[in-house]
Amino acid sequence: MSFYTSLNGLKNAQTDLSVLSHNIANAETVGFKKSTVAFADIVAGSAFTKPKLIQGIGATVEAINQNFKQGPIEQTGAALDVAINGDGFLTIKSSLNGDTLYTRNGALSVDGNGFIERGIGNRLQVFPTDAAGVVTGTTLIDAEIPATNAAGAQFAGVTIAKNGNVSVSFADGTNEVVGKVALATFIAPGGLRQEGSSNWSATGISGSPAYGQPDAGFYGGLLSGAIERSNVDIAEELVGLITAQRNFQANAKAIDTSTQITQTIIQLRS
Repeated sequence: MSFYTSLNGLKNAQTDLSVLSHNIANAETVGFKKSTVAFADIVAGSAFTKPKLIQGIGATVEAINQNFKQGPIEQTGAALDVAINGDGFLTIKSSLNGDTLYTRNGALSVDGNGFIERGIGNRLQVFPTDAAGVVTGTTLIDAEIPATNAAGAQFAGVTIAKNGNVSVSFADGTNEVVGKVALATFIAPGGLRQEGSSNWSATGISGSPAYGQPDAGFYGGLLSGAIERSNVDIAEELVGLITAQRNFQANAKAIDTSTQITQTIIQLRS
């Protein structure tokens, strides 16, 4: 019995080490959120077992929980870099397969067709607005920058305001709002599925997204020219790494001790 109990301990320590290593590896990943491992004890007994004699048989991984606390904000000065100061996720949609993803990574760019994207082919989703920035609908659309305005003036630049207005300026000195950034919140963000590249997708555990406008209600405002860095604390992770290593060594020692006891018993019988 002790062999299997300690074996479970080794596996759990290995899982803890893997999660901690993943956190440390992404300490410089923009928009990354660290994870922690939650363990639960296992006991063996039936309804007829005396409560004071129920024996523990080790531990198991109960969950790998994501920590969505806000990471440090870094000023970049880039017009299309945005950080969310508060709650919410940027909404992006893949132009390749139509998947809707959510991210805290606001390092945006513009593709050759004028679409604002996060990563390759993931287009930023916005609320439709009129030229003054008044929202005209709740169905999200791709954020697209026109090459020219109605007067034929060429595109000159783009900025994203604290309230999410995507404002395009033209060579004739005019400005036009082409949409308002849509932020998504979830009743249980810990249930979001990690998709890589600092992206998440909704699941039945997270619930459906609730969309709102930046800097309104409990939705965070946008900080233009900034990005949110990883919320990994290297010092904290290194302490956890040492603890997980000690746990692994202790369980390995328990197996070694059980082996020595077994060998002694066999030798006594022979």
